[in-house]
Amino acid sequence: MLFNSFVFLLAFLPAALLLHAAAERYRPQWRLPVLAGLSFVFYAWWDWRFLPLLLGSIAINWGVARVLPRDRTGWLFPAAIAGNLAVLAAFKYLGFFTDLANLIPALDLQRVDLVLPLGISFFTFHHIMYLTDLKAGRAPSFGLTRYALYIAFFPQVLAGPLVRWSEIMHQFEGRPYARPDAAERIGRGLMLLTVGLAKKVFLGDPLAAYANPVFQAAAAGKTITVAEAWQGTLGFTFQIYFDFSGYTDMALGLALLFGIVLPQNFDVPYRATSLRDFWRRWHMTLSRFLRDYLYIAMGGNRRGLAIQVAALFATMTLGGLWHGAGLTFVAWGAAHGVGLGAGVLWRRAGGRMPQVLGWALTALFVILTWVLFRATSFEAALAMYKGLLGFAPTGTGFKWRTILMAAAVAMIGPTAWAAIHRLPPNRWLALAFAVVFVVVLLKIGNDANYEFIYFQF
Repeated sequence: MLFNSFVFLLAFLPAALLLHAAAERYRPQWRLPVLAGLSFVFYAWWDWRFLPLLLGSIAINWGVARVLPRDRTGWLFPAAIAGNLAVLAAFKYLGFFTDLANLIPALDLQRVDLVLPLGISFFTFHHIMYLTDLKAGRAPSFGLTRYALYIAFFPQVLAGPLVRWSEIMHQFEGRPYARPDAAERIGRGLMLLTVGLAKKVFLGDPLAAYANPVFQAAAAGKTITVAEAWQGTLGFTFQIYFDFSGYTDMALGLALLFGIVLPQNFDVPYRATSLRDFWRRWHMTLSRFLRDYLYIAMGGNRRGLAIQVAALFATMTLGGLWHGAGLTFVAWGAAHGVGLGAGVLWRRAGGRMPQVLGWALTALFVILTWVLFRATSFEAALAMYKGLLGFAPTGTGFKWRTILMAAAVAMIGPTAWAAIHRLPPNRWLALAFAVVFVVVLLKIGNDANYEFIYFQF
């Protein structure tokens, strides 16, 4: 079920809070099993057929984790990682790899597309992070209930943030409603949930109406005018930010309601003054995963400049492939790999740049590469680039009001997490947020209810 749906906001969430609060007060030992059970219900609501996949994934990886510290053969860890990646590849990349294989002359393999289980990329990466740290001696063993909750905790199971075991496991032991700041945490959680919903409903979804028709026209082979190209590209630039950061704000707020603090995932990324700075601010938990489990494993910056640049390129290309089974995603990741490599060479050469110029170049690069991320094919991307670069009719009717509002909110900041924690407890403030929440519910009831973009990854 979607966070921005009536069934979640008005039925599942109140019921979950009541059950969790009852368990925490009267049977504290039941709190984690109740949370895990609620998480499985939440996951199964979308499509119950994929619940066995999640349960099986948890059971098998937990079993591997129990045996791994005593394994002396050396094959269990690589087999477990390969198995997790094979399941991900089967569901997400089977059709893509079939298309690549069919590029070989005389091959004519039948394309098989499986339905993509929600959250499979995210819970697969959680398994990999934990098993890798366990193998390295950085992680202890955990019981099945705690491990299951780490993987399936419903605020973050579908689209993150990517949470390391060390950031959350210790929080499962507490009595969240017995803390002296419990009421404040609940209040700030509700505020974060409201802000995230507002970002999604009032900015992300309207921007989708700006961007989607343009990219659909490009995919259909139509000529895209200059005005349409910039409207669609800028619309998507801010749509994906408010869609995903809004989801993250909701996830962080929901987790607070259950006594859990999740890591932040965004830090005003469109204020970045370099591409490296951008990736330290955008989808921060994924950036840390790519850095610690891919880039460093490939050598990082410890084996010379050539290895560093190659590792950056390979890491970002794989990061692009993770986002979607298509060559446009690969090209998007590769472009960022090239950009990050160029930044390394620039800094090694002692290059300096005014911050304003660095921001302008970074913003332009990010905006232009979003076209590859959103376009369904290279032909569609080319049609968009022709419009963006002026090789198309000028066109009219550029819709700018929501884009300008979104740009101002995205650029000025601060993050929702920082803003909410700066606000003092106040009854009038609580009333204002309650009014906003009601307005959001009315908006959800009247308009199209868009799925979150990152659910497809």
